[in-house]
Amino acid sequence: MPTILGQNQYGKAENRVVKITRDGATHHIKDLNVSVSLSGAMDEVHHSGSNANVLPTDTTKNTVYAFAKEHGIESAEQFGIHLARHFVTSQEPIHRARVRIEEYAWERIEVPGEAKHSFVRKGQETRLAQVTYDGSSWEVVSGLKDLTVLNSTDSEFWGYVKDKYTTLPEAYDRILATEVSGRWRFNWTDDARPAPDWDESYEQARKHMLRAFAETYSLSLQQTLYAMGTRIIDHRDEIDEVRFSLPNKHHFLVDLEPFGLKNDNEVYFAADRPYGLIEATVLREGSEAKIPPDLTNL
Repeated sequence: MPTILGQNQYGKAENRVVKITRDGATHHIKDLNVSVSLSGAMDEVHHSGSNANVLPTDTTKNTVYAFAKEHGIESAEQFGIHLARHFVTSQEPIHRARVRIEEYAWERIEVPGEAKHSFVRKGQETRLAQVTYDGSSWEVVSGLKDLTVLNSTDSEFWGYVKDKYTTLPEAYDRILATEVSGRWRFNWTDDARPAPDWDESYEQARKHMLRAFAETYSLSLQQTLYAMGTRIIDHRDEIDEVRFSLPNKHHFLVDLEPFGLKNDNEVYFAADRPYGLIEATVLREGSEAKIPPDLTNL
């Protein structure tokens, strides 16, 4: 039975690059994990094994490190833009480049004296960026993962559907905790328009997301998710779409009555699994959803 070649891409995944910028005695650090995928006129390498149109993946790796020196790393997004533009414009067979970046944050260890070259790894979250370029238009998606947040009150869960398998008691004062995985898509697609300030946009989107989590009196994690996405879009004109995947990190009150103790919402058992998984997209009115529903593919 005849076959045809479907979607295909290739590249070098997880190129770890650490860039140190020396400003006298003060040093600055950028720590990235960069994955490059290229696609285009690649039928022949699949059909006959001819590598005539193939840029070696080792070359893509070398390009990442060379660009860290030649262009520096202003932000994850800008570094991805430099790389994607280079691969599409320098190699005729390559029609589309996708660059995915994880950024690991460090903060300076302050010590007496002038030396400012010591850092401690920040463990709150991993910053994410994906840049896609097809030679004419851009798609930039930023976000984060592994950011754990918790409200110790101002959360309820009641009035839900009950059947013969329901054992969960209704809660009128509970802990609400989740590990945020979020992505947001920019409406910047054209070189003719000024690009956003990527670092400022990230910090502000993160700030508004956390403010919404903290300020929303939650009757469901879905309600909180929608408030988080809405606040980002309302306050950041450059963002048209936000998608969250929020696992509900359940906390259950421990029964202390066998010990003659009253548990007045003070002692909880934190269960790591199974967990509820709440996912949704929030869009600016008139915008089209483009972020994949499964964030593991982004």
